[in-house]
Amino acid sequence: MEVSSGKKDFVSWFKELWTQHPLFSTLIALIVMIVLQTLALGFDQGSFGEWLSMWCRNWLNILRNNATIGIISLGMTLVIITGGIDLAVGSTLVAIGAIIMIFIDGSQTGLLASAGITGFPAYLIGILMGLLAGLILGEFTGVLITWGRIPPFIATLGMMKICRSVTQQCMQTINPSVPRAFTQIANMRIGGLMFMPIVYWLIIAFIMYWISRNTAFGRHVFAVGSNEKAAKLSGINVQRVKRGVYAIMGVLVAVASVLQVSRIGSMDYANAGSGYEMDAIAAVIVGGTSMAGGRGSIAGSVLGVLIIAVMNNLLNLLGVPPFLREAFKGFIVIGAVLLQKKEKV
Repeated sequence: MEVSSGKKDFVSWFKELWTQHPLFSTLIALIVMIVLQTLALGFDQGSFGEWLSMWCRNWLNILRNNATIGIISLGMTLVIITGGIDLAVGSTLVAIGAIIMIFIDGSQTGLLASAGITGFPAYLIGILMGLLAGLILGEFTGVLITWGRIPPFIATLGMMKICRSVTQQCMQTINPSVPRAFTQIANMRIGGLMFMPIVYWLIIAFIMYWISRNTAFGRHVFAVGSNEKAAKLSGINVQRVKRGVYAIMGVLVAVASVLQVSRIGSMDYANAGSGYEMDAIAAVIVGGTSMAGGRGSIAGSVLGVLIIAVMNNLLNLLGVPPFLREAFKGFIVIGAVLLQKKEKV
């Protein structure tokens, strides 16, 4: 009887954690994905040391390749917690990348180079201008949603079209180059390894986690998402909170754009950032953030990014055609949303 009671208690405890704590269920899902990925990698190496080295290199590539999406997902978490959405992150990244490249271009066609400013000062100015552009674009989106009373889906859909098309038009006759020194921001080797994008992602994730949990603004974000009318009656400036969330989103997209330009050394204005909004939204939802708003966490979104990243890597190892990988991602998102319904049953 005691054994049976113990099993029942464990099942009840596990079920309660799974249903009431999204972070727990997300972590379990990630562990399962890691186990499957490890099995898919195989154990054909000559020694444990060789296998461990291969396993670590694979993980390093996964984290580095998904750091940009990871940073964007941090901002998307706050946006979705307020009950909003941002479809313009991919196009905004392209627009900001073009601005950065114009400032850091070391040739005579460069905006600063023609004035005799090159090297570190030009890079610093270029990054600051990119961050400023992200802040302005994000704030403008927030104004459209709050003052203009345009639904977030429509406002960001419009910004998505505007940013990419205007960037493509303006950059038709301009071909800025990225100096080799600037690429060291993302590609600098430490101990023979390139992991700086991962470091930037983790630092920003920690800052965003602290903001969401330990500041009045973070508490206001959750309050607005839970019940906007109640938040307004309690004295919270709902419009300011929403504008602030989209402004932060714009700044984080700018940071991601700096890493993208630095890592690749160029920018494809037609295709760069394409699908980033869907990847970020998928990671946030898989991480336990509710599309209805009011619930979510930065830690969950980090885990969500890892789940999507490991899934993509696993499908690649298994030889699944690229077109079908998006279908698997869609199934995961639908499943995550269905699991969120369990709290309302």
